[in-house]
Amino acid sequence: MTTSDGSKAGFSSSDIWNLPNLLTMLRIVLVPFFVWFLLADNGRHGIWRWAAVLAFAVAIYTDKLDGDIARSRNLVTNFGKIADPIADKLLIGSALVLLSVLGELPWWITILILVREWGITALRFFVIRYGVMPASRGGKLKTVIQTVAIFLYILPLNSFAPWLVSVAFWVMIVALAITLWTGVEYVIEAVKLRTAGRRR
Repeated sequence: MTTSDGSKAGFSSSDIWNLPNLLTMLRIVLVPFFVWFLLADNGRHGIWRWAAVLAFAVAIYTDKLDGDIARSRNLVTNFGKIADPIADKLLIGSALVLLSVLGELPWWITILILVREWGITALRFFVIRYGVMPASRGGKLKTVIQTVAIFLYILPLNSFAPWLVSVAFWVMIVALAITLWTGVEYVIEAVKLRTAGRRR
């Protein structure tokens, strides 16, 4: 994207090309590699599975790192506010879908989580004229638990600790419960924002 293009979109060159945003872009680039590694393994839990684990771990670390750097160096940008959640949803969404495709995660869990995630994203855009819905503490906890659950699922657990498969499932159930509960909280917040906005 050129500077002129960025200006039209509301982004300056400095708004895009900083370290936190480059880390966010790296996370997006890692998603297709993660997908390829997981599909190449095809449930065999071999070397490609470990490559998928590594790609996921690096991507998740960049998520924490870009946020820490952005806050500590005052590099929070409009581009980052948009690109960061997109990167997260691409990574988490692709992991859930692939685990279901491979028959390792029930489809109903994947569908419920994705419907909630994309539904709340659409809701944010719908009420943005009335105000911004910031990420809640519950929303941040939801992301952490989802990440832990997915990480446990993609680890080749059967090869060294089969009992952890059950642990992964119950961590995912906790993640699902928090995901749905925070979804309800966001809907309530959106209704409050819309009501307050109409009164002004």
